[in-house]
Amino acid sequence: MYLPMIAFGQDKLSDTYWLFHPVPKAQMRDMETDRPDVTESPFTVDAGHFQYETDLIRTSRERSDSKQTNTLLINQANLKIGITGSMAIQIGFQSFGREKETDLGSGEVKKSYGIGDVTFRIKQNLLGNNGGNFALAVLPYVKFPSSKFDTQSRFEGGLIVPMQFKLPGEWKLGLQLEADRLKDADQQAMHTEFLQSLTISHALIKGVDGIGETYYSYDFKAHQWSNFLNAAIQIDVARDFKLDAGLNYGIQQTASKHYFIGASCRF
Repeated sequence: MYLPMIAFGQDKLSDTYWLFHPVPKAQMRDMETDRPDVTESPFTVDAGHFQYETDLIRTSRERSDSKQTNTLLINQANLKIGITGSMAIQIGFQSFGREKETDLGSGEVKKSYGIGDVTFRIKQNLLGNNGGNFALAVLPYVKFPSSKFDTQSRFEGGLIVPMQFKLPGEWKLGLQLEADRLKDADQQAMHTEFLQSLTISHALIKGVDGIGETYYSYDFKAHQWSNFLNAAIQIDVARDFKLDAGLNYGIQQTASKHYFIGASCRF
């Protein structure tokens, strides 16, 4: 009974703080980020605080049966706001995007640029936000089609369930299950996708974490699998500031390839 009572007391203490009654700086948890891997963190931002995470620059290439798309994104950001001890809202946006689309049949090239989509997410931690070896959260989201460079952008949404296990030797194992309703690559129709990821991380040297990840997605409409191998490093520049860089590499020819440099800071 002793350990559960301690955990309960810690949760009740965190519940005394909220958006307009912030957690004191000295009592804030270690900074956790949803980047640079695809697997989201199950931890929320401390109540009353803000966290800004961004791809400073990201390039990607995606190929379908009929076209190839090359995209450049500048400041693909995620602003996170701690509402309570276990809930945070997130506002994602793309400051600038440039897209080059090549028709593989005719060779015709189309280029577009401008601001990108806006995404709204709510992260609710269910377990392990304030300690323990296992953490779990749910993260529903909806994407609004505000993009000027992706003229075929549509409303999209889904549900993400991230988990994390703390292993011996300061290793961390992350898992994620995700179901999404997304736009088809070659037309305005929609399809359902399922994603499952596995990531492992450990300090390479003091202040530098190495991250390895694999994930797959399955398109229920096209009956198509996409498999990815990802790698990244994250550097602790200061207590509330991190830099990162990495790649998401699709194994299949039609799977997208991403390369990025990013940053995260907390206020």
